[in-house]
Amino acid sequence: MYLMNIMLQAPANGGGMWQQIMMIALILVIFYFFLIRPQMKRSKEAKKFRDSLQKGQKIVTIGGIHGKIVEIDENTVTIQVENEGRLRMEKSAIASSATEQLPNA
Repeated sequence: MYLMNIMLQAPANGGGMWQQIMMIALILVIFYFFLIRPQMKRSKEAKKFRDSLQKGQKIVTIGGIHGKIVEIDENTVTIQVENEGRLRMEKSAIASSATEQLPNA
């Protein structure tokens, strides 16, 4: 009798397994569209911005330092800050262009 009950319930449990697999797949799709894809897009935009940096451009670093680019290498830039001070930093430390944030600067 017990074996008969298990055999009758097996097809119902198999259907439940497919529902669980579909739920997991749905969760993965939601994670992709709401978390992974937007992050990849922001990363591509940041790389494009850093590749388009030019001499003389005013920038703001991730740490909030404002300066003007005076020299560009492959992975680093040298910026001029107040009173002719110069800083060399990685391109990845540049957050944005200062012209958007500081009009008339």
